[in-house]
Amino acid sequence: MSREHHRDRIAAVRRQLAQDGPPWTREDADDFTKVTVPEEDCDAIRDLLIGEGVTRVIEVGLAYGRSALAIGEALVSVSAEEPVHVIIDPFQATAWANVGWNLLTSAGLDTIARLILQPSSLALPRLLAEGFTADAAFVDGSHRYHEVFVDLYFLRKIVRPGGLIIMDDYRWPSVQTAARYYETNLGCQVVEGALAGGGTVNPATGHPRMRVLRLPDHPFEPAFDEFKPFWFSQ
Repeated sequence: MSREHHRDRIAAVRRQLAQDGPPWTREDADDFTKVTVPEEDCDAIRDLLIGEGVTRVIEVGLAYGRSALAIGEALVSVSAEEPVHVIIDPFQATAWANVGWNLLTSAGLDTIARLILQPSSLALPRLLAEGFTADAAFVDGSHRYHEVFVDLYFLRKIVRPGGLIIMDDYRWPSVQTAARYYETNLGCQVVEGALAGGGTVNPATGHPRMRVLRLPDHPFEPAFDEFKPFWFSQ
């Protein structure tokens, strides 16, 4: 399959998903809308990754596969010999009935994607031990503070220096607080305007849905006595 044909196939699956919804959802009739990243944000993620020329991406959380399809479209659009998309979701085969993975397969993205059915707290350290590296990461798994913190701890070591970590649902205090430690103490820089149009914003709070962090070109470990408070307060 040519790169152009593959890209068209992915775009067609994305259009159908946006128009008709997934072939299966959980019991809540609005679950797809509540759970998934909005289509305009998925487009923004795709365009950002293409602009960065990424060839290896790690994603935490699959669910209905909407963001994964956009990431796959970006990887196919970039001229790379061996694009890689690692996806971690311990509940894909159970709570999600493989709906996201089946959509990726229908788009032909199973040829570049690898699904790990483990919690990220187990999968990420194993990937690190294997020597896996990525150009970018998209984080949309557990929103519990301690689990987001652990995701970022390992992704900081897996994503290459100068690479990107894109965080969904940054409006949640638990997610913001975890991210702010890395922003305040470990040199992760917020990339303002990285997402086309700035991404969607929660009208009730004015907080953006997503946050893009760029890792420092020269990673470092701060001295313990140089700790800077980082907690988020509403």
